[in-house]
Amino acid sequence: MIIGCALCMELIDATVVMTALPQMASDFGAPSIRMNLVVSLYMLGAALCVPVSGWVADRFGPRRLFVIAISLFIASSLACAASNSLLQLCLSRMLQGAAGAMMVPVGQLILLRWSAREDLLRNLSYLTIPALIGPMIGPPLGGLMVTYWSWHWIFLINVPIGLVGIVLVLRHIPHYPGVRERGLDMRGLILSAVAMAGLVFGFEALGHGLLPRPWVVLMIAVGGLCGALYIRHARRCAEPLLDLKLLRIPSYRISFWGGNVLRLGTSSLPFLLVLMFQLCFGLSPLHAGLLTLAGGAGAFLMKLLAVRVVRRFGIRRTLIVNAVLTGLTLAACAGFTHSTPYSVIVLVLFGSSVIRSLQYSTLGALTYADVPSELSSRASSLSAMTVQLSMSLSVGLVASLLGLLMNLRGHTVLQTSDVACMLVLCGLACMASALVFRRLAAGAGEAVY
Repeated sequence: MIIGCALCMELIDATVVMTALPQMASDFGAPSIRMNLVVSLYMLGAALCVPVSGWVADRFGPRRLFVIAISLFIASSLACAASNSLLQLCLSRMLQGAAGAMMVPVGQLILLRWSAREDLLRNLSYLTIPALIGPMIGPPLGGLMVTYWSWHWIFLINVPIGLVGIVLVLRHIPHYPGVRERGLDMRGLILSAVAMAGLVFGFEALGHGLLPRPWVVLMIAVGGLCGALYIRHARRCAEPLLDLKLLRIPSYRISFWGGNVLRLGTSSLPFLLVLMFQLCFGLSPLHAGLLTLAGGAGAFLMKLLAVRVVRRFGIRRTLIVNAVLTGLTLAACAGFTHSTPYSVIVLVLFGSSVIRSLQYSTLGALTYADVPSELSSRASSLSAMTVQLSMSLSVGLVASLLGLLMNLRGHTVLQTSDVACMLVLCGLACMASALVFRRLAAGAGEAVY
């Protein structure tokens, strides 16, 4: 729960800033379009540091790095609150993203080393709670603070939470000593960092219209080229920074590719719901955010049932059937209109969150079911990197396809039907992941539950 709360703090901070951007633009006297840099540079900082997180955790010990990451997150939050210009805020947010990138995979690594193999599903399922409720709590919490206080409080709230977290980590998290034998793959670090930065920031810029289209294409192309060069380097390097040999493990490989396809469909849901509720239905940020809170309740409920469901049906059947159900519930959101009762909206979002919570709990356990303990840090880093990339790719693609659809239809103003088409497309992507999960063996992952 300590690790989950730290992860939730990072995810809330990544989304809470969205509702405060107009007030920040007014205070800094900056154009509204430039305020998207506050979000995108956070993602850039995270992308640069995710690849090296596993090596640093092995070198200095995961608990020590976890405490350092929380401390850096607190310091960068104070720097954000004290910023007097957009440049200061952007630099502070980039540092905050770097700290957040360390917290997520390192916290997961601690849990992997601490958990008995047969309890892995039960324990990892708690980490899916913040992953689901963080993006949902962020917008209404930001709207509340901006409405009644000021945007500075969305960063200051991290300070007491982080301090309590450090105390709890030092008291309750076991210490695992660092290992000095493994050297740092500098060439791999440079190639992977440039690849992640180019792809993540390129897709973010594509989704939010931050840069002219030629610059976006150039960034994505450079990121893709460095990614290809890294793959070539990793095949020849004895100790690569991101070990692609892990994909030879069947359960890890299928969870890797199936999870990425699934996230392409689900990661843009908060983005699309914000567009639908605020721009199409005309709801306030606070009002729209409160509607999405039903998903948090669904995530908590499924934690009580996840292990029982998987024990009853097995990992393979659960992932296949649930991928289809995930797609259907996302497509059901396309049926929302101005006249849809709030009770129906809340019920659909609640059900969707229950299903997604079960899917990600099961997927997380499968990912590490057959990974040897000595490779857990490498597996965690590789998974964290692809999660970051697929989430950015999802929002960027959806935003681009949404703009293309509006042009084809001749819409100058976003319509509910435009968002509905994207929700259906996201649902189909989730269903497509079932084809990947079908390749699992019948008894895959039995050791973790």
